[in-house]
Amino acid sequence: MDGLSELIDEAMDGNFIEDTFDESKRSSLESQLAQYLAASSLSSRNIAAEKEKIKTLIADISHQTKTPIANLLLYSELLQELKPDGEAANYTDALHSQAEKLQFLIDALVKLSRLETGILTLRPKQGDILPTISEAAEQFRAKADAKGLFLTVEQTNACAVFDAKWTNEALCNLLDNAIKYTEQGGITVRVKPYAMFVCIELTDTGIGIAEAEQAKIFSRFYRSHRTDHSEGVGIGLYLARQIISGEGGYMKVSSSPGKGSTFSVYLPRRV
Repeated sequence: MDGLSELIDEAMDGNFIEDTFDESKRSSLESQLAQYLAASSLSSRNIAAEKEKIKTLIADISHQTKTPIANLLLYSELLQELKPDGEAANYTDALHSQAEKLQFLIDALVKLSRLETGILTLRPKQGDILPTISEAAEQFRAKADAKGLFLTVEQTNACAVFDAKWTNEALCNLLDNAIKYTEQGGITVRVKPYAMFVCIELTDTGIGIAEAEQAKIFSRFYRSHRTDHSEGVGIGLYLARQIISGEGGYMKVSSSPGKGSTFSVYLPRRV
């Protein structure tokens, strides 16, 4: 046992060398451990190399598509300012809409890939949750007003453990969906503290989600047939759940068709 303990200590310190070659059990264990450490080292190097390739690919995609998409948006806006008639107006509006959709898709995929590969790291820390919720709500207040919807944020002094920037991203995705699929009424955001978690509830009066689809909506690129008429690429909820999970929290949904939906975001109260 002393010999095995010494063997493992050397391996943990990175000083392990197989220097005894016989048919003893200790030598057999040394040989197996050497093979394991060599394979682990090779695997770590391969993972690091793959992550570097992905990082380079993401950077290339982000860089190479930024200018073309910006030009598509610019020229489509210039065409809209010329106020074309008939079919030309429809084509121009469609071009602008698809350019915006492409920009959103690439931005979302870049963010998601950076999170999944560890290029971007979540840094949760304890703090007041209300400023982050209010900031996200203000970003969508004009959009809600344009549809005649109310957007209410209830006051709270609750604290949670979260990364403010990325939690804002997750909440914005939820608010964007809530406004998109709500035609009358509006959205209420409230906070409920529990023993281990703080729950942020986003309740809308929208079209609702069938029970059979509630487990699917958090999947990457999933789009319900009921939302085919609306803009979207089916990645917002997936990205939101990845962010919240990375902070040690979780998300769930409660909904009925025609009766609205409540998305609940649970964040840890303590580190």
